[in-house]
Amino acid sequence: MIFRQLFDKVSSTYTYLIASRKGGEALIIDPVLENVERYIKLVEELDLRLVKVIDTHIHADHISGIAELRDRTNCITIMGDASPGDVVSMQVKDNENVDIENIQLKALHTPGHTNDSFSYLMNDRIFSGDTLLIRGTGRTDFQNGDPYDAYHSIFERILKLPEDTLLYPAHDYKGDTVSTLGEEKKFNPRLQVTSADEYAAIMNNLNLPDPKMMDIAVPGNLNLGIDFARQKTTNGITVNEFQSSMQNDQVVIIDLREELEILRDGRIKDSIQITSSQIAEYIYKNFDQLTNKKILMYCAVGHRSTLAVQISQSYNLKNCFHLIGGIKNWIFQNAPLEKKTL
Repeated sequence: MIFRQLFDKVSSTYTYLIASRKGGEALIIDPVLENVERYIKLVEELDLRLVKVIDTHIHADHISGIAELRDRTNCITIMGDASPGDVVSMQVKDNENVDIENIQLKALHTPGHTNDSFSYLMNDRIFSGDTLLIRGTGRTDFQNGDPYDAYHSIFERILKLPEDTLLYPAHDYKGDTVSTLGEEKKFNPRLQVTSADEYAAIMNNLNLPDPKMMDIAVPGNLNLGIDFARQKTTNGITVNEFQSSMQNDQVVIIDLREELEILRDGRIKDSIQITSSQIAEYIYKNFDQLTNKKILMYCAVGHRSTLAVQISQSYNLKNCFHLIGGIKNWIFQNAPLEKKTL
């Protein structure tokens, strides 16, 4: 396995690069905008293909690199389903998995630092965001944070895992790089409490100053998405236009989402599943058959399909369109869906 822990000195943020092998698919957790060139260079040096990038929560101390990586690499942007950020092209729910080649992360909703905080469990290690830190815990006094939620997330979710589970947080201000849950149980001063009320009393009396970047970072990170205007100008079509185009007997309808999303929300009739990470290869292999077809693509909210249309156009496929707002918009307008079962 390839595993890299990268550090941003300005915000004291840890970013993680994960892949199962050289030349394989890669995933990045909690990227910082100013370091995107560094990440891309490392991905290239290790001969990797970045397919997914995760933010554990809406950060208040730096602008995320998630959107820049999306635009530079066509990767999928992922956050938990509690996130208010519009950058998310794929939401995951509590206990759902994020998969890349031979790697699986389990999403755990761990609110408290913020109400949208998620942690990600991968075999022997957990990426805890700001929920649980090394010899500390994430503050709970802004972005709908709540010390009682944090207590339950830490004591009833994270600390229920095996004590030898490695702890990799999103920040550290002392120079520590990794711990274990067993160490934190013994030595983390904020965990030496006997009740949620005792923990809340500690957190409610920290009296910390706001993060220096908070007024810039929070609104900035909430607005990193591909907006409807960009979706429309990239051969985006409405639900009604999409439905009308489906009547063409020379149409190919492509669902760019992953299996868990299709099982959760259903799919449009007669769709074939080609995930966004596979779309370039699919076009390359099937180019001759596709040139005379009308191609309709859709995803969850229109992010992946916007990028997929751009990829298709780079192959000179001009008769390619995508659904503005994705399945979310389709459901909102009560358009029919098929439910897929295992």
